[in-house]
Amino acid sequence: MKYLNPEIAVRADKPHYAVLDALRGIAAIFVVIFHIFEPHSSGHQDQIINHGYLAVDFFFLLSGFVISYAYDDRWGTMNVMQFVKRRVLRLQPLVVLGMLIGALLFYFQACPWMPAVAITPAWKVIVAFLLGCFLIPLAPGTEIRGWGEMHPLNGPGWSLFYEYIANILYALVGRRLSDKWLALFVAIFGSALIYLAVFGKAGDVVGGWELSLSGIHIGLTRVMFPFFAGILLHRAARLQCFKNAFFYSAVLLIVALCMPRLGGTDRLWINGMYESFCIIVVFPFIVLLGAGGTVSGTGLKISKFLGDVSYPLYITHYPFIYTYTAYVSNNKKPAFSEAWPYMLLTFVVSIVVALVSLYFYDVPVRKWLNKRF
Repeated sequence: MKYLNPEIAVRADKPHYAVLDALRGIAAIFVVIFHIFEPHSSGHQDQIINHGYLAVDFFFLLSGFVISYAYDDRWGTMNVMQFVKRRVLRLQPLVVLGMLIGALLFYFQACPWMPAVAITPAWKVIVAFLLGCFLIPLAPGTEIRGWGEMHPLNGPGWSLFYEYIANILYALVGRRLSDKWLALFVAIFGSALIYLAVFGKAGDVVGGWELSLSGIHIGLTRVMFPFFAGILLHRAARLQCFKNAFFYSAVLLIVALCMPRLGGTDRLWINGMYESFCIIVVFPFIVLLGAGGTVSGTGLKISKFLGDVSYPLYITHYPFIYTYTAYVSNNKKPAFSEAWPYMLLTFVVSIVVALVSLYFYDVPVRKWLNKRF
């Protein structure tokens, strides 16, 4: 086996979508940058790298595309439990590591913005860690940080929770649907996404990390359209080779994630329209463009590096964001001129920890697990 990207194992006789690997890595890097800048804003209206959270929706789309590519033609020799086992063996080791890092750093994050940290007993942290290792969510009244997260030791665990739900739905139902039925469901999910973004109270798709009716609604809405649209995109696409696809797709993705907030507080629907357009039109176009692109030489090495580090970076960086947020809170939101060394340190540490996690933990652990199970 060789790895198409850091999430999906495919047969060696299938072509390698190197540009998609690179795009996943670029999106992960901008998630980190978005989270570093987040404590310095007063809300999403004035945040730098304003739409960085849309990288999660891009991940869901890319995941659906690549899972369809990797598994649609393998169901004659694979059952649902074997598919689920493959996904667990691939994703879960780094989930456990991310929760462990979150637990080890937890008491360094006490600050006015995270009021529950200083008064949380150790046994609750241990329980949160053990549940988090299995992605079992915590209800808002039982979490330990004060933010209402279902995974308070490592916030991005919420997206893996919904990733698993989408994977199971694909294995049970999605893979069996004809293209017409799949297109109908994708249209319904897309309508629900537009309704959330355009007519919702916030004018965006932000949310999904809270185990509440509102949080579950947002989480399911955010995953269902892009994931199954990615499957439909792979089935229906007729890929063509695009010149400079790496450059154009990367620029388009970065612009989409960095676009300032639109419409202000009086016309929230404008921003909702922008986010709907990105998820429903722009991101599928980027995936098609990237899937049709090729790279070689140094570009191939860069793509492989970005693809390899993307998942470790995404799932291990947030405990360091909590710690940086505590610094910003305890120092009463310092100016960039004072905070930039700590911002840079947080970014560098996140990258280094992701690389160490990949080469010294994730790869050897997965090799052992694949041999064992």
